[in-house]
Amino acid sequence: MHPTPNPSGILLVDKPGGVTSHDVVARARRALNTRKIGHAGTLDPMATGLLVLGVGASTRLLTYIVGLGKTYEATIRLGVSTDSDDADGVETSRTDATSVTDEAIASGIAALTGDISQVPSTVSAIKVAGRRAYDLARAGEQVELKARAVTVSRFEISDTRRGDGVIDVDVVVDCSSGTYIRALARDLGAALGVGGHLTALRRTRIGSFDVQDAVAEITPDAALAPAAEVAASVLGVFRVTAEEARDLRHGKRLTGAAGRLVGENPAAIDPDGELVGIVGRRGADVKSIMNMPEEQP
Repeated sequence: MHPTPNPSGILLVDKPGGVTSHDVVARARRALNTRKIGHAGTLDPMATGLLVLGVGASTRLLTYIVGLGKTYEATIRLGVSTDSDDADGVETSRTDATSVTDEAIASGIAALTGDISQVPSTVSAIKVAGRRAYDLARAGEQVELKARAVTVSRFEISDTRRGDGVIDVDVVVDCSSGTYIRALARDLGAALGVGGHLTALRRTRIGSFDVQDAVAEITPDAALAPAAEVAASVLGVFRVTAEEARDLRHGKRLTGAAGRLVGENPAAIDPDGELVGIVGRRGADVKSIMNMPEEQP
């Protein structure tokens, strides 16, 4: 089947392990025959799970999706530290974790739940003086990242396994955007005095998007969620008339319309159900802060 000309929409992909998020984007570009594809939040090669792709004009929506809360399922190995805080790194230390009690693990996890200050993993995509931290680290340069405020609203143990001086702890984490699960593993191990790193990571949710709705294989006929549907679910709806839609597209303000707004930056939807753009309050008026191209008949 031939790809749809100029496809646009949101595609949920269940990323396999061993490939980068960029690899998935490249596959989508080939399958859908378009260069204009981006993603809302990368996953490490080791990680699996939900990757939200924006296709065509819908790439404009990714900035509103990337900051949504996320859910992960992960396995933390206590007793072993690595230079990347995950299983892809080189082991840097090993300490017998046999004496660490379940109560101590639960206490350590409780201390990492809520509003916390977290130093991201050295091997991360954060830019330092214009360069990615992981590039600096791999070049042997010293990398010092600043702590950042994140929120871990759920950090629950689902299973614990002991053997050979290590403890594997399966957890479920609900967190704000920007939280590093590898850093949680590292910090839990450090607090318990035995070190720790991540051996498995799967992202199951971004906002209201669930990995159960994702595709494992990207095909030319992949069903893309319409931009209007996605924007409405993420941002809320601001209904506009055909005339108001035309004014917004032309950069005009809707005089005195701010009282109709629900939410900070809702999606303006026209009578045909198409996404006009994302709007915001300007005093008593409403103005478009991001326009979508008009659908062609």
